[in-house]
Amino acid sequence: MPQRVRIAPSILSADFAKLGDELEAITAAGADYVHIDVMDGHFVPNITIGPVVVAALRKRTSLPFDVHLMISPIDPYVREFADAGSDIITVHPEAGAHLHRTLQLIKSLGKRAGVALNPATPVDALHHVLDLVDLVLVMSVNPGFGGQSFIASQLDKIAAVRALIDASGRAIELEVDGGINAEIARQVIAAGATVLVAGSATFRGGASAYADNIRALRGDAAATRKAARA
Repeated sequence: MPQRVRIAPSILSADFAKLGDELEAITAAGADYVHIDVMDGHFVPNITIGPVVVAALRKRTSLPFDVHLMISPIDPYVREFADAGSDIITVHPEAGAHLHRTLQLIKSLGKRAGVALNPATPVDALHHVLDLVDLVLVMSVNPGFGGQSFIASQLDKIAAVRALIDASGRAIELEVDGGINAEIARQVIAAGATVLVAGSATFRGGASAYADNIRALRGDAAATRKAARA
């Protein structure tokens, strides 16, 4: 039986002047996770937020925090983000010298561990760490900025990761981030995704539209599954 598709609004597309209110709005609208992109201006060409902001936001929702660390070096900051209230901590293989050790650190702090694959990062990066992984994030844009267009070649990678996860027998979530809209949602779900990171597709139209935006993505998920069973 397939995993339920979850929607993880990326606060990178939220109104930063009222982030707490935005979190409460997407919680009420039916989001499953809060996706938090942490960028350092070094590993990726943008700077966003740090653990102090994550800790402040933690008070505004009970939703799991899905924290994507696009920073290097990675290990010195993992504990800070864990202490700030992260539930899932996702890292890039290129962000540190020893991916296995970084994943061990995340798990030792009682958090779920994720590995993010950039568009040019091969699926092979997962082969010797999958026993420590709770989530694989396939980046369908180059990380650093929101609002980019989906890279179609990543559909094959999503399918390859899905096959690897299925062969492992473990309940690992397969997340896709980048250029997700209603049409792309159908394609990535068909390829095997179970978590959709949706920034612009969630936050467009203001708070009164968030529930409809999330329902639209869920509707595509349900329609895709129904068609697959037919």
